[in-house]
Amino acid sequence: MTESATATFTDPDDFCAAIRGAHVNLILTGRGDFKARLTWLKLRHLHVIQGRESVARISYVSLQPDRAFVSFLQSSEAPPIWNGIELGARDLVFHSLGEHAHQWTKGPSQWSVASLPFAKLLHYGKVLTDRRLAPPPVGRVLRPQSGATAQLRRLLSAACRLAETKPEIIAYREAARALEHDLICALVKCLTTAEPRGGLTKLRHRTDVMLRFESALTADVVREPSIPKLCTTIGVPERTLRACCAEFFGVAPSRFLRLRRLNLVRSALQRADPATTCVAEIAQGYQFADLGRFAATYRSLFGEKPSETLQRTTD
Repeated sequence: MTESATATFTDPDDFCAAIRGAHVNLILTGRGDFKARLTWLKLRHLHVIQGRESVARISYVSLQPDRAFVSFLQSSEAPPIWNGIELGARDLVFHSLGEHAHQWTKGPSQWSVASLPFAKLLHYGKVLTDRRLAPPPVGRVLRPQSGATAQLRRLLSAACRLAETKPEIIAYREAARALEHDLICALVKCLTTAEPRGGLTKLRHRTDVMLRFESALTADVVREPSIPKLCTTIGVPERTLRACCAEFFGVAPSRFLRLRRLNLVRSALQRADPATTCVAEIAQGYQFADLGRFAATYRSLFGEKPSETLQRTTD
């Protein structure tokens, strides 16, 4: 059965929860109010998501393991960095099954994701190209033939516009089938005409380091370990962690950890009851001892005082 919907968000947590087929953790890194829009289109086999976000951020994404995912830009205005590789206008990412990956954006972003059940991708690859089209063991950045990504982007944008403005058209079975066929053909063409970017061995090593980094952080969300302790846990020298964080996040590890704690505080403030909770209690719970410095840093990042975030929960 065909389904489609569109929604807007001002809360990063609500936005992440609405992204189907993936678990997403978002860390805002750019100043300004967070605004986002998602459009979903669920056809018989193909699922499509198109997103727009207003500020720079770092995300950690865990994909559903039984579907093959492909993601790409809708706009190259602020190219994102996927696992340390800056994406170009023609590029797409062919994700591994159940992939865990980081993406960093330098400003407002527009992106699209298409997914198929793994077995269906194999089927369409064989039928349309007589090739075994399977997700790579490690996600890869691919550059299809000139025009192939643009065609996929145009078809997907048109489909999402229909979902937003005329969902009754997509509700017709024949129209939905024709749309899905065109999208899948364009997707398969991109995947079968593309050349890989970046060395696989280097990418695998960097990705493994950053996955261990995330595991070490999630072991205790509140009590953040020191950089030396993190490096010991991960099993890499500090210079390696610094190099990986610079490539994956655009910041040093210490800056990333501070941004992460600030975002956790903001999320907690947005969900707290201002009648029974104070800013100091939450900030100190996330290891911010100097409350004056914390408040200034918080306001610089989010454009408002911590107390204003807390108070907005009653609006």
